[in-house]
Amino acid sequence: MRSSLIFFAFFVSGIFAGLSGLLPDGFDFNRFGNYALYLLMFLAGVSIGSDKDSWRVLATHNYKIVWVPVSIVVGTMTGSALVAAILPSLTLRETMAVGAGFGYYSLSSVFITQLHSQSLGVVALLSNIFREVATLLATPLLVGYFGNLAGIASGGATAMDTTLPVISRYSGQSYAVVAVFSGIVLTILVPFLVTFILTV
Repeated sequence: MRSSLIFFAFFVSGIFAGLSGLLPDGFDFNRFGNYALYLLMFLAGVSIGSDKDSWRVLATHNYKIVWVPVSIVVGTMTGSALVAAILPSLTLRETMAVGAGFGYYSLSSVFITQLHSQSLGVVALLSNIFREVATLLATPLLVGYFGNLAGIASGGATAMDTTLPVISRYSGQSYAVVAVFSGIVLTILVPFLVTFILTV
């Protein structure tokens, strides 16, 4: 819980720093954000690579590991369909397209903006950012109540990168390989599913 509060504190601090104008003009957020992500991925890779138990998970689960991303797709699409019933201002197709981002906000929002509208693209951006932030904050509780795969399911596509460290910490190093596999599969699916939902 303490680490979740620290994550939240840094997130809120970033919002205030952006609103306050304290950062210099021309500050390249994307560039420094990418550098931070690269470092994070390197450290996560070192952690996984040095833990031999992580690789035994793939052998233990063999084909069963495929059910992790499949279950996430089914669960996310089901939840997205329910949202359409709660929010009549959005159609079933629109909520399904937003859900098909699986937390991959940068790519899905661009696709949705191009294929549908800018307003739905903004909804996709905010919705998928919220999924990522919620995973960073709630993974300790999710794992405690629902098991080691809960953080991976919550993270969706981000389980392979930004939410991997917190998933690895609370689910265990051995589940990091499962998280990366699931995240890669979902990331590949995003452009195909979003396009399919909005054009068919």
